[in-house]
Amino acid sequence: MKTRNIIWIVLLLMLGIYLFPSIKNRVVSAKNNVSKTTMAPGFSLKDLSGKEVHLSDYKDEVVLINFWASWCPPCKIEIPGFEKIYSDYNDKGFTVIGISVDSVSQSFIRNMGMTYPVVMANKRVVNNYGNITGIPTSFLIGRDGKIIKKVVGVYSESRLRNDVENALKNRQ
Repeated sequence: MKTRNIIWIVLLLMLGIYLFPSIKNRVVSAKNNVSKTTMAPGFSLKDLSGKEVHLSDYKDEVVLINFWASWCPPCKIEIPGFEKIYSDYNDKGFTVIGISVDSVSQSFIRNMGMTYPVVMANKRVVNNYGNITGIPTSFLIGRDGKIIKKVVGVYSESRLRNDVENALKNRQ
């Protein structure tokens, strides 16, 4: 019985060590609310086919910028919700740009059902968006190019849908 208790304690400690960085990042980002006057840093990044994607290509649109990785379980959880909202609001002036921080394949994108633009991160964009240390990290950008919201951790479909609807109503 004592061996079983020791195993549980060790497992809980390991889980705590694994989760601490993401919990710490959420607390830090909750304290550091993004100013509504902060302009989203521009970028030019390549998609998997080598085509350049510029944030400026989406001027006057509401844009969700999502930093993610293919090995990240929370990232995989939120992708289907992003895809649904992208499909529902793309013709109304909303887009998603997935910025992968790891090497990702076309087959992974296809298997996840991602139809929105996916580009590869570089050090510059990671640094320009606040030195992204935890993923997923998402930024909702208004039509005026200003950051509306930063979310570290899973951006739930219902929360994103509500935020996108509000951002689309606020035509600027």
